[in-house]
Amino acid sequence: MELRGKKRKGRLRLIAIFMCMGLAAAYGVRAVAAASAPRAGQIAATRAVGTIKTITGNTIVLTTDTGAETTIQVADSAKLVRIEPGAKDLKNAAPLQLQELQPGDRILVRGMMAGDGKTLEAASVIAMKHEDIAAKQAHEREEWQRHGVGGLVSAVDPATGTLKISTNAMGAAKGVTVQVTKQTVLRRYAPNSVKFDDAKPAPIDQIKVGDQLRARGTRSADGAELAADEIVSGTFRNIAGTIEAVDTAAGTLTVMDLAAKKSVTVKVGADTQIRKLPPMIAQGIAARLKGSAAGEAAGGSAPAGSTARPVDAGANDRASAQSNSQAAGPGGAGRAGGGRSGDLQQLLNRIPASTLADLQRGDAVMIVTTEGTAENNPTAITLLAGVEPLLEASPKGGASSILTPWTMSGAPSGDTNP
Repeated sequence: MELRGKKRKGRLRLIAIFMCMGLAAAYGVRAVAAASAPRAGQIAATRAVGTIKTITGNTIVLTTDTGAETTIQVADSAKLVRIEPGAKDLKNAAPLQLQELQPGDRILVRGMMAGDGKTLEAASVIAMKHEDIAAKQAHEREEWQRHGVGGLVSAVDPATGTLKISTNAMGAAKGVTVQVTKQTVLRRYAPNSVKFDDAKPAPIDQIKVGDQLRARGTRSADGAELAADEIVSGTFRNIAGTIEAVDTAAGTLTVMDLAAKKSVTVKVGADTQIRKLPPMIAQGIAARLKGSAAGEAAGGSAPAGSTARPVDAGANDRASAQSNSQAAGPGGAGRAGGGRSGDLQQLLNRIPASTLADLQRGDAVMIVTTEGTAENNPTAITLLAGVEPLLEASPKGGASSILTPWTMSGAPSGDTNP
């Protein structure tokens, strides 16, 4: 019994490592094949997890989740199985042939590192096919959009497990009460991370007024309340201004922040989502912003003390349906700026991605960034260029509030397990 207990603890430790390393956007499994005993010329048992870059014969080049490349040599005796994203164990794992693996597939390898210290000789391989991962992520994104809500945190009550957020669909402010239970999964973005998969478990008392928050769950009929199944939150900055300098070598952008009246240097990395609005679409969104501003002047109100007012990223079913007919172009430009946050998300998703090299000094941009630290500049999560009409419609920089950390990706994708 003692030996069985030790083996079980060993498996659980490996499971935790596997899940934390983010297989298939953190879709972990709670099982792994046991490694074979060391042979002559080999060193201690090891493991690797990541995405297949290339595969030739029995040799796999694996890009690990740390960014390094590892050569995997799959022995003829190695055990290969395939699991579905979200699987909790190997009960339904199916045998897999080596030739069925393809670049883009995610694998967990366990084996022995060869004497050269560069090649991992695999004793077992657990794989998730890239097409299965994509389908799972697409489903999760849809769930976040259909059953989610996003906004700026206006109140936190840990004692009652209640959060209040203010959503803003192109200027139309609305309050939503989010109820947290013991079953609710809560995560929080790291101070300088732009990846949903890097969000870590965090209790409700770490959520602060002014944070941006995204919740998924069951909404009341009037949309005023949501019983949350999952919540992700973080402290982000909204910046609107003109570019003062672009340093492609350093991967940075210096912007004159219209609201703060000072220069801000922002890091732009491979994960930063960059889009440039076509002129007609920018004009359509600007027209909507002007209409919202006129409504507020006539008696409407905005959340008091808001430094950033994100779009309600949780578009409802009607918004999703409408967005299908509102593609970028003359016919969709006015409607894209005309009402639903889901329309804006779908529209931006259809615009081709840009790069830092496409930006120039004097361009107007709106950016959502991480909080940053004293040692590190904030990192851009989403960056929208071609926004001159929007800034003219909202000269104090308030237009940047139509962006959120999730605007271009639509929603966080996947249920990250700790």
